[in-house]
Amino acid sequence: MKVHTEQEMLDYGFTFAEKIKTLDRPIIIELIGDVGAGKTTFTRGLAKGLGINQPITSPSFTISKTYAYDDNKTLTHYDFYRLPDPGLMQEDLEESLKNSQVTIAEWANSVSSILPENRLKLEIKLNDDGSREVAEL
Repeated sequence: MKVHTEQEMLDYGFTFAEKIKTLDRPIIIELIGDVGAGKTTFTRGLAKGLGINQPITSPSFTISKTYAYDDNKTLTHYDFYRLPDPGLMQEDLEESLKNSQVTIAEWANSVSSILPENRLKLEIKLNDDGSREVAEL
């Protein structure tokens, strides 16, 4: 799917949320893409689609951020870019995989061995013209 604008990426995330809300299991989404590809923008749209109204920012420096929605559900967003070895964050991720309704992992190579096989994978590629190609793997 080709995405031309930031708003289209937000809309894609919002629509993706509608699709996963019907699933009755924890959802793990691995986002694959270079810096600036639109992973956090997608996550902002997804969060809005889940009913989260607080600002969604990249967890690049904090490694993870958790947002509550629907009274007892959570979206946990991870960015492992700065962690070639996840260390203690691996335990945090394992806990999130058990307890969060939605877990998003960016730059997940260092933790791929603990991510379930049935995770959803989205690859976002930045094109020379500024558009993005989004593929569900």
